[in-house]
Amino acid sequence: MSKSLDVCLTPALIPLYNVPDYIVVVIDIFRATSSISYGIENGAEAIIPVAEVEECAAYREKGVDYLLAAERNGEVVDGFDFGNSPFSYTKDKVAGKTIVLTTTNGTHALHLSRSAKKVVIGSFFNLRALCNWLKTQQQNILLVCSGWKNNFNLEDSLFAGAVVEQLKSEGFKLDDPAIAANDLYQLGKNDIGQYLSKTSHGERLKKLGIEKDIEFCLQIDLTTAIPVLEGERLVKLVK
Repeated sequence: MSKSLDVCLTPALIPLYNVPDYIVVVIDIFRATSSISYGIENGAEAIIPVAEVEECAAYREKGVDYLLAAERNGEVVDGFDFGNSPFSYTKDKVAGKTIVLTTTNGTHALHLSRSAKKVVIGSFFNLRALCNWLKTQQQNILLVCSGWKNNFNLEDSLFAGAVVEQLKSEGFKLDDPAIAANDLYQLGKNDIGQYLSKTSHGERLKKLGIEKDIEFCLQIDLTTAIPVLEGERLVKLVK
């Protein structure tokens, strides 16, 4: 069976793909999928992604001890425990907890991908673990870049190219966006931080004074956990 390795460069293009045919990898490097990977690695019981701030706030009424995380335009929404900085997802804060999360881009892409055979989370943190697992799956794979407000962005596309780099010798048929993403990765791979320093979202985050988040999110193979969507919850994939 020939397998496809396709890249969806922005959530706006998801309707062009028959999502149920794929395992989907959702990518939002700055910062949602990095924080999710880090949180699950650090013992969070589950992360529940929701599309809207109001949905996140509604979990307050459920009488369970949820941590509520909401980010819009790079900033923590007033009245919430935290946003999507990976520094909020350390062991001492999240171990054993369930976090309800809404972000500008990542949770949007996740919701549009729900009909996939499986939805997993990708970040530089779990790059090798993710790719090793994908190699064993014998399924079509769609890498969904969360972009910025439905537009293309460099960091998610470059990460998609890093995944393509590890999988392209595994017998997958690549679509043009996958080839382009891999070319982008070749341009930036020797110094990813330097290459991505020009990104518009990087600039937005710098204006908010959170360059440390950017630097932190570009660490490769910091974690081995692969978050997977089971029902409403992202939990650690049992390999």
